[in-house]
Amino acid sequence: MLMLWVKAFHIFFVVGWFAGLFYLPRIFVNLAMVPDNSSAEHERLLVMARKLYGFVTPLGVLAVAGGLWLWLGYGFAGGWLNTKIALVTGLIAYHLYCGWLLKAFVAGKNRHSHVWFRFFNEVPVLALIAICILVVVKPY
Repeated sequence: MLMLWVKAFHIFFVVGWFAGLFYLPRIFVNLAMVPDNSSAEHERLLVMARKLYGFVTPLGVLAVAGGLWLWLGYGFAGGWLNTKIALVTGLIAYHLYCGWLLKAFVAGKNRHSHVWFRFFNEVPVLALIAICILVVVKPY
């Protein structure tokens, strides 16, 4: 019964983490589009980005912790799990890179266009699709 609770909370934390991974780069798109003479809009978007990053970081930690608990509790194995772990590791790196990009925006040192951020924003979508297929179908 405990593992079902762990699984339920793991799903909740994953959903919350992904909501942030989907929305934070969208804020970056808007930040990259802010005209130089619009400091109020720039500051408002920075506040939103900082708060969102601070909110979803613990959700990501709890999602990973729940996943580890399930892995150790159920003893899953197989190629699908190795691929999923690689994708989750990539998402952790993506999350941390979002934090680095946020610091660049705060320092006024963003070097990417809004178009670059639009493509960057699709990375977690593709990872989520792959992870869902791996977990449900277990193709290998």
